[in-house]
Amino acid sequence: MSWEPGFRFTWNDFRGAAPITSRAAATTASGITYRFTTFYENNELQVDYKVFAYFYPTKSWYKPELCNDVTLLHEQLHFDITELYARKLRKQLAETKFTKNVKEEIRKIYKATIRQLNDYQNRYDSETNYSRNLPVQERWVQEIEEALREY
Repeated sequence: MSWEPGFRFTWNDFRGAAPITSRAAATTASGITYRFTTFYENNELQVDYKVFAYFYPTKSWYKPELCNDVTLLHEQLHFDITELYARKLRKQLAETKFTKNVKEEIRKIYKATIRQLNDYQNRYDSETNYSRNLPVQERWVQEIEEALREY
């Protein structure tokens, strides 16, 4: 599923099997994909790209006995953060003057964005204590909503 404004998870979206050994209550599997083409216009290299934030239902799971509405909101924000970084990637690609090494240049920008995304997702989990710190969870909701409006 690709990210859409106004889309909100329900637990029915989490179709994967919860690993017995995991201590987590839920996991949102999401990621960023891209594709691009190049062409020349007026002897200048042009790059046409598409960037998407995706949610993977069959790789996402939850343990009903450990989850509530706050947990679902926490998981939604993981997907929203993925979209935020997809937008950051689009912006960086739009601002880059590519050379004939465009494939490698895009790959490098993508990898750096994914590292930043993973760091940010980990910070989110850490600061909110995986949704258990309700005031901090609410602050993150506000910050991500504002950040999505900016991009």
